[in-house]
Amino acid sequence: MPAPDDIVDRGFLEARGKLLEVAAFLDRAERYGRADDYRVAALKQAMRELCDAKQVGRAEAFLRAMSDPTSEPAPQAGKPAAGAWEPKG
Repeated sequence: MPAPDDIVDRGFLEARGKLLEVAAFLDRAERYGRADDYRVAALKQAMRELCDAKQVGRAEAFLRAMSDPTSEPAPQAGKPAAGAWEPKG
C-alpha cells in the first residue's frame, strides 16, 4: 500500500496533464461555437460535481453526470453511445 505522500507524488503530474487536455478541449469547443453541445455541457456539469467539496466518490459522480438518468428502457435502439446522455427536447 503506498504511503499517503506517494499518492500525490505518483498521480499529480498525470492528473495535471489530463486536466490541461480537458481545458484545451473546452477552449476549442468554444472557439468553434460548440460550447453548447450536450456532451460539452455534460462534461462541464461533471466537472462542477468533481469540485464539490462535499462529494465523496467523485468517479461515481462523474459517471452519473455523464449517464442517462432515466430508468425506463428505450422503445428501440437509438444512436450509438456518445459518452454523454443527450436530454430530449
